[in-house]
Amino acid sequence: MYERLTKCPLCKGGLFINHMVVKDHSVSDESFSICKCSNCHFLFTNPRPDESSISQYYESKDYISHTDKSTNLVNFIYKQVRKITLQQKINWINKYTANQNRLLDYGCGTGHFLHFAQTRGWECIGYEPSEEAAALAKSKFNLTLYPKLQALNNEKKFDAITLFHVLEHIHDLEGTMRFLLNKLKKRGTLFLAVPNNSSFDAALYKEDWAALDVPRHLYHFTKETMQRLATEFGLKIVAQEPMPFDSYYVSILSNSIKYNKKKLINSLFTGYKSNRLAKKNNNNYSSILFILKKK
Repeated sequence: MYERLTKCPLCKGGLFINHMVVKDHSVSDESFSICKCSNCHFLFTNPRPDESSISQYYESKDYISHTDKSTNLVNFIYKQVRKITLQQKINWINKYTANQNRLLDYGCGTGHFLHFAQTRGWECIGYEPSEEAAALAKSKFNLTLYPKLQALNNEKKFDAITLFHVLEHIHDLEGTMRFLLNKLKKRGTLFLAVPNNSSFDAALYKEDWAALDVPRHLYHFTKETMQRLATEFGLKIVAQEPMPFDSYYVSILSNSIKYNKKKLINSLFTGYKSNRLAKKNNNNYSSILFILKKK
């Protein structure tokens, strides 16, 4: 079943326009509209599959965050880069979190980051609604995971809550944000990593930009709308960290969509150019990690 939003998920405005039509290249070959709010300029997929039917759009052998299988070159590259970025993520979390004790990874997938954080001294809890991904995480790393948000009610508050490329997948954006902020300690830190729809590679590939990933990506953030999100929920953005590997990965996928071939050399050049321009343009990278605290 599909649902059509009548209010902007961010500002609750009721007036929006069609921004672009994007095809689901991963699973269904269906096309989905992305709307733009006339008030706050937030981009969101609308209409979209409802929560009860979205799981079928994740049923792909190439959706590596749920399956952990290297079925092609792109997934192999993803796994190699992941090994490098695990330490980088921990460094960021340690840098911006006062008390390095309890951590919740919301949307932990197959558990690699959560396990890595655990080996670095964090007391770790994970939330993962995908049964397949959760089963892999538990069997491989013996992690404490919850499949339902409400199951976290009895957990103590956290010093750090992380959502690495997860925020754009959440149907109930407001409800989930408020729940997570209630579980975050007063001096705790929220880490939100999202694709940046105003990056160079997003502008270059347009509707073929792989990070649009409809209908799995319900929202399409920019630095401006992330600032609006922070304001709406009483948060302040204390820092932004670039995720430079993402531009290369997304460019490989985008070339595969646009030209039906990966064009590896071209993709690497595009990723490099995107990062170089981002550094000159207010760090407007393909993906950005936003670090937020309560006001």
